Amino acid sequence: MRKSLDSTTDGWLCGLAGVLIFSGSLPATRVAVLGLDPLFLTGARATIAGVLGALLLVLLRAARPGRREFLPLVVVALGVVVGFPLLTALALRHVSSAHAIVFVGLLPLSTAIFGVLRGGEHPHPAFWLFSALGSAAVVAFALRHGVSASPLGDALMLGAIVVCGLGYAEGARLSRRLGGWQVICWALVISLPVMLPLAIALRPASFAAVGAPAWWGLAYVSLFSMLIGFVFWYRGLALGGIAGVGQLQLLQPFFGFLLAALVLHEAVPPAMIGVTAVVIACVAGARRFGRTTPASAPRPARAAAPRA
Repeated sequence: MRKSLDSTTDGWLCGLAGVLIFSGSLPATRVAVLGLDPLFLTGARATIAGVLGALLLVLLRAARPGRREFLPLVVVALGVVVGFPLLTALALRHVSSAHAIVFVGLLPLSTAIFGVLRGGEHPHPAFWLFSALGSAAVVAFALRHGVSASPLGDALMLGAIVVCGLGYAEGARLSRRLGGWQVICWALVISLPVMLPLAIALRPASFAAVGAPAWWGLAYVSLFSMLIGFVFWYRGLALGGIAGVGQLQLLQPFFGFLLAALVLHEAVPPAMIGVTAVVIACVAGARRFGRTTPASAPRPARAAAPRA
């Protein structure tokens, strides 16, 4: 029992670290698309992270995934390497990062639903109440304070939330067999044959015309959002439960709002403090009722075959 509790706590701490890293994604993407084409940004961030991921796999001698793991890795790649970054980058051409962050409040529900469908989890009914209340608090907070809307931007963000929830759940399920860092690295490597040509074909006509903030935004989403954050996030979901730990994403909008205010000087209403307290209470409730059976801990990575 002690070991199970420690594993669960470790999962929630890893999940929180992932959320903190991901909180900078939308503000960084917003900065990047002001100077870079969204399609180029999507290809470039995945290419940079993919090359780094390939190096990690080689240096740490990770075993190749089995045949039954290839299709789920493709789903992960389509969800979190291609789908979410592309759809959010396109959406941020039409809405502010503060408005886009609102939709992140729906991501815990999306992740939990796919956790049930793909991860075989069955949270207590009270879990869904806390999850729905937390999501409603985030969305109501944004709408109450007059966040401007764009039908196209909203549709793109909604699609991003759906594919991201699927990618999170599928990746967490795989992490129990492969390990968190291996899952995201292999997903990035699988994406390279598509994302590398895309980045080359859509590169800016003149790199000198791109400002430093756009390059810093690209660096952040490539290294942290696309790689390092997932190492923590997938381990957290695998250890603590997809549905339960996924509720930590309810805090991501508020971390993101703070970053948007500090970096992009976007307005953040004072009422955010009160709503954040409500969300924290919902996360605590979801943590209590989010697990019915202990999740399997990630298995040690399989030993690589001896080289000739």
